[in-house]
Amino acid sequence: MTAPEDGEPGSQYGRASGQGRVFQAARDQHIVEHHHHYGERPGLTPGGLERDGPRLPVPDSVRVPLVGTVPGVLRDRSELMARFREVLAGEGGSVHVLHGVGGAGKTSLVHAVFEEASATTDKVGLWVSASDPAGFRAAMLAVAIDQGADPAEAAAAQAGLRPAADLVWKYLDHAVHPWLLVIDNADDPTVLAGGWLRRSRNGVVMVTSRRAHSPVWREAVRHAVEVLPLHDAAQALCDLAPEAGGFEQAVKVAEKLGCLPLALNLAGSYLSSRLLEAVSMSEYADRLEEDPLGQLNRGLPAVGRIGAEDDPVARTWKLSLEALAGEGLPEATTLLRLMSCWSAEPMPLTVLARAETVTLGAEEGEPSLRSGRLEQALRGLIEHSLVAIVDVPRMDGPVRSVRSHRVLLSSVAAEVPERQRSPYLVAAASLLEAATPHDAVSAESQELGRVLAPHIAALVKREPLGEAAAPVVTLASRIAEQLHEGGDYTGAHDLAVRAAQAGERALGASDVRVMHALRRAGWALFRLGRFADSEEVLRRVFDDCERLFGPGHIETCESGYALAAPLCQMGRRAEGVVLLRRIAELQQQALGGDHVETLRTRATLLEHLVPLGDFEEFDHSAASVVAACESSLGSDHPTTLMARHNQAYGLFKRGQTAEALAVAERVLDDRSRVQGRDHQQALSAAVLLSWIYERTGRLQDAIDLGRRVVIGQERALGAEHPYLLANQAGLASQLASCDMREEAVEVASRYLEAAERVLGSSDESVVKLRRIVNGD
Repeated sequence: MTAPEDGEPGSQYGRASGQGRVFQAARDQHIVEHHHHYGERPGLTPGGLERDGPRLPVPDSVRVPLVGTVPGVLRDRSELMARFREVLAGEGGSVHVLHGVGGAGKTSLVHAVFEEASATTDKVGLWVSASDPAGFRAAMLAVAIDQGADPAEAAAAQAGLRPAADLVWKYLDHAVHPWLLVIDNADDPTVLAGGWLRRSRNGVVMVTSRRAHSPVWREAVRHAVEVLPLHDAAQALCDLAPEAGGFEQAVKVAEKLGCLPLALNLAGSYLSSRLLEAVSMSEYADRLEEDPLGQLNRGLPAVGRIGAEDDPVARTWKLSLEALAGEGLPEATTLLRLMSCWSAEPMPLTVLARAETVTLGAEEGEPSLRSGRLEQALRGLIEHSLVAIVDVPRMDGPVRSVRSHRVLLSSVAAEVPERQRSPYLVAAASLLEAATPHDAVSAESQELGRVLAPHIAALVKREPLGEAAAPVVTLASRIAEQLHEGGDYTGAHDLAVRAAQAGERALGASDVRVMHALRRAGWALFRLGRFADSEEVLRRVFDDCERLFGPGHIETCESGYALAAPLCQMGRRAEGVVLLRRIAELQQQALGGDHVETLRTRATLLEHLVPLGDFEEFDHSAASVVAACESSLGSDHPTTLMARHNQAYGLFKRGQTAEALAVAERVLDDRSRVQGRDHQQALSAAVLLSWIYERTGRLQDAIDLGRRVVIGQERALGAEHPYLLANQAGLASQLASCDMREEAVEVASRYLEAAERVLGSSDESVVKLRRIVNGD
């Protein structure tokens, strides 16, 4: 048959060469062909899969976990390990995602599962990394080859000539032996999209990722991997550096590191590798206080380090923030930087919700939370396990809060550009200020103060504070007052001292806010039983305020009122009362007789009138002061409670026992109800009532109250507080009076040495204790 000429009507003519095909038809024709042409392709080469282009990396092994250092002993994780053992003992067909913040130990955990499965079950262990899309694809094709695929098939799939995921799962589904497939570091779940993550009855898939939620995980069982419990974290440090210190020292280091396994490994590596200078865990804990990230990075291997960019902690969050920015959420960086100004303790979402009202980084072009993107930014941080939502118990029910990790926040804070630090600190302080009540006496305010205290403490530690100095110092003093009123005198002292130090550096020693912070510190020292130290601080503050602001200034009056407390306690009652009367007159003139500060000074005077012999003034003023407090402040105000308390004390000292008993019983009931049964002022009321019970012959009731007092005071104030030692002497005397000689001697013997050291050998309480011990 002769071929028609080209261009002739109806002509059909074509040419093909090599492996080409030509199909021609004058009528309908249906042709289906599927060809594999491998002979002319390079196929699988020793370094990777290639197809007319650069080689794609293939891991050296898919049977051995290609990971860094893992702990020799896996601490905690027993619950998760038990669950995975059950999974591996089953028939397969499940996918499990282990998610958590970078450095939480996800890879270490799944490595332990992998090793145990390989050693104790018939499952073949397969391990690939999903940190790089191209590398993951090549590694999964290597898995297919491991399970029987022809290298040429894998090369074709790599070249896009056939579906790669289908090829891999074809061989996994038909594998001769059951398997465990670990996909590590799948921090971008989209790498696994398109059919790479499947279920197979032939095996179990375990994935590690920072992403808690993703559409890719829809058929997976998710497992949160948190930081270690404190006990296990400390034990892990002891495993890594057994010569550096004991368990108690390890606990301190673990606390400062937030029990993050990555940080624990870095710390343990450093502590165990010192050759020229041994560093103990105690010394390391002190160094962490000053430079946590610098100390952690010393645990990195010396060989191959480049510089700050090698910081493994920073890598854990930078990758996530870059991914969020790529997803259209650059505001996540702004939000995390804001949170890095605070503590790692939970922050109520009600505080964070106001973040849209502050301006951050506007001059530098940093994405602002005022754009209404706060909700999305927070969700993005949650998705990447950089923060978590927790419920914090409160009096009126759990409060939804956001929490991040201490080491992570320190790393983020260190990376904030210097020009942006002051605006972030100002914004963080303004959000706390808006959330902090000015009222320091209500139980709700005190509770909120305890929640916010760690966050303002974190702000106070920041250097330099710049424009944030004034609001930070003011707010720290206010929260210190709330802690004080709530009975946390140690917390109040520490926060006030830090505020005063930061304020002095930033604002100058003569600034009124610095004086206010120092006064709060002096008050706390008084409550802690450090009366001489309290007087020293408060005397300096009072003199400076009088010189700088004048005698009638509110800060001068407040400082004078505070100074009277240690003076009266240290046997200089007359000097203290003179000062209180002077302050009361100044407050009356400046504020009026019904002002809370004026009434507080008059109520305090009631405690000292009878001991000084001013019986007539006490009889004349006690009832009227109590009535004025009730009228102006209410029956449950702390100043009213103090006025009634001091009235009962004066009546007791006056010898009016029956009247004192009625008032003292009411005071104890009111203080326990309003301030809490274990509040130090409630315990003080219990001491007074026990004295009255003893005088009226109700010795067993007195002893019961005495036991309650010493237990509560020792727990809150410590074993060597002067009040506790005096009350222990009183309890021992009451026990001896009730023929409970053995218990009395036991109590007296336990506290005599401390009482002699703290109170002095001639103190009345010490004399009581010594007599009981000696059997006098």
